[in-house]
Amino acid sequence: MTTTDSRAVTVPDWPLVRRLAPDVLGTLVRRYGRFDSCEDAVQEALLAAARQWPAEGWPASPKAWLITVASRRLTDELRSAEARRQREELDQARTPRRPEDSQEHDDQDPVGDDTLTLLFLCCHPALSPASQVGLTLRAIGGLTTAEIARAFLVPEATMTQRIGRAKERIRAAGATFRLPPADEQRERLRVVLHVLYLVFNEGYTATAGTNLVRDELTAEAIRLTRLLLRLVPDDGEVAGLLALMLLTEARRAARTAADGSLVPLREQDRSSWDADAIAEGVALVTGALESKPLGPYQLQAAIAAVHDEAPTAANTDWPQILALYRVLERLDPSPVVTLNKAVALAMVDGPAAGLAVVRSLAGDARVDRTHHPDSVRGHLLELAGDHDEARKAYRAAARRAKSLPEQRHLLARAARLR
Repeated sequence: MTTTDSRAVTVPDWPLVRRLAPDVLGTLVRRYGRFDSCEDAVQEALLAAARQWPAEGWPASPKAWLITVASRRLTDELRSAEARRQREELDQARTPRRPEDSQEHDDQDPVGDDTLTLLFLCCHPALSPASQVGLTLRAIGGLTTAEIARAFLVPEATMTQRIGRAKERIRAAGATFRLPPADEQRERLRVVLHVLYLVFNEGYTATAGTNLVRDELTAEAIRLTRLLLRLVPDDGEVAGLLALMLLTEARRAARTAADGSLVPLREQDRSSWDADAIAEGVALVTGALESKPLGPYQLQAAIAAVHDEAPTAANTDWPQILALYRVLERLDPSPVVTLNKAVALAMVDGPAAGLAVVRSLAGDARVDRTHHPDSVRGHLLELAGDHDEARKAYRAAARRAKSLPEQRHLLARAARLR
């Protein structure tokens, strides 16, 4: 790895450059076939842009400039003895074009084609989910290794090693810079969607640390999902995932009070929700449900839409939400879905019915060590009027929660029941 990983890149209008970076990286990987070296070369080009553009002005074609500079950095590396041997092996299969010969053509490539291929490459099945997320944010999202490490609360060295190992595994797997065969694309697309879902969730409700929300992660997940939808517009689950993100993100301004404390959905000021995001999300999920095969992201988005369209918490259509959770549980069962169904069931049939569902998850290792079962149990016990047991459940949940805002919220719920 080069030493550029941990340095923040600051250039004028950085969001534009970040949107260009995946296409630049894709061009280099498509041309040279060495993901790890190409990714380092792109980072060097971005740092060069940070140094030169403020003083010399923006080039006429920023993408072509970045491609040319990154190609030169990569060519310099390939002149070493070991890199020359690897290049000769690569040349047996493919002869790279010179940057100056193909710059105009590369700059006119359809925007996003290479980014889609990079998304599939970063989500290669040889990688662990954690590595897929880290590599996607690094290569596609444009975040530095230090930024990714801070977002996931791990040391920078740990994230550097994780991303480095991911590149090596891609290389060892013999992955090429091309979309998977048609029979593999569907399965790989599921992985891509799952990675984007994980990135968004980590940004919307951080699993640990002092901050409840990490805006840079939610924004990046939405941006990448928009790009993916533009590239595969006929996929209902891509539309469903984008709808779910928008409908969830629409509530962000109301999720915290002035002092930074967490505000539950039922207590939020709905006038501060983003009406435009809600309208877009509802339109996306409605269109997907009407014309595409049913999928779990569409169902989750439909549930979010029911919440968002209710003018008040009291007007929430809980029977419809319960019906949607029952379909989701059959289609994509998980303990988290079951916990959410327990809440909906309690709102329809009473707290005792919901508590019975929560008890059915006792001993499930997938959630047993998290705070979620105790948190839901505390809420349902509070609804049932059993404040002593509710207080114990909230405190147990607080002990297991790793997020400081969630710990404080759970302890506040317990204290309120004295």
